[in-house]
Amino acid sequence: MKITICFASLPPEPWVQAVQQALPQAQVYPWTPGAPQADHAIVWAPPQQFIDEQSGLQTLFNIGAGVDALLQLRLPASLKVVRLDDAGMSVQMAEYVCHAVIRHFREFDAYDVDTQAGKWSYRKPRSRAECAVGVMGLGVLGERVAKALQVFEFPVNGYSRSAKDLPGIRCFSGPEGLPQFLAATRVLVNLMPLTHETENMLNRHSLGQLQSGGYLINVARGKHLIEEDLIELIDSGHLAGATLDVFRTEPLPAEHPFWQHPQITVTPHTSARTLREESIAQIVGKILALQRGEAINGVVDPQRGY
Repeated sequence: MKITICFASLPPEPWVQAVQQALPQAQVYPWTPGAPQADHAIVWAPPQQFIDEQSGLQTLFNIGAGVDALLQLRLPASLKVVRLDDAGMSVQMAEYVCHAVIRHFREFDAYDVDTQAGKWSYRKPRSRAECAVGVMGLGVLGERVAKALQVFEFPVNGYSRSAKDLPGIRCFSGPEGLPQFLAATRVLVNLMPLTHETENMLNRHSLGQLQSGGYLINVARGKHLIEEDLIELIDSGHLAGATLDVFRTEPLPAEHPFWQHPQITVTPHTSARTLREESIAQIVGKILALQRGEAINGVVDPQRGY
């Protein structure tokens, strides 16, 4: 069995060593142009040349939660694309989102401004009942986020493409359910997969349907958001602000208005990072399951985009 590793911006050597240790019977090597054909590949944003040369691949394991970059390539119909189920990312995402929601709800940004000015201030406590949080995208990460928010007693709404039933969460689904979901939500958390249907879905129309004083937390993909529409809605007073971890251009350009906007918090795509040991354990387990002829979780449907 041969396994090759191809990363666009990460050193492959630590992964090669760890996978080789976990699968001593395999031949594991970093991909370079002209490398031998492999049975399986572990990738992050590989070039089209990699796909074209590795025509014998059976399985393509993506080390990130989103597979949108892979589905933009010309992939053989026989190639099985597999995403990570979790591998330590869901708890990180829950931490990030809960922190962002609580920071907004408790007005800690405003307190920071006051304390930096040496001002001892007081703000009237808000009602959680009036701060419904809507989690858009109820996959592995979204479901974990929704459950974590329940611990802090926020009303939680959930939206997904197909119907779901989660205890204590008001669930909406399908195109007909989206307007109702948005109208019932004050803080919107975007965890949707990026597909042709979801690109640009966070726009003037959809964000304008949030409750007045709404807040956006985008931890999915930058291409979900029309950035100019967000700024317009914040400056008009309809939205109170946003926490953004993903952007159309990364790193975010120095001249981008998000950096200086007082009601927008920017973080450098760090809400949920891939954890190497957990990811390798999951990938190795799936390779062994495939060898035994067993079905595995995380196989991507190219038509759905996730």
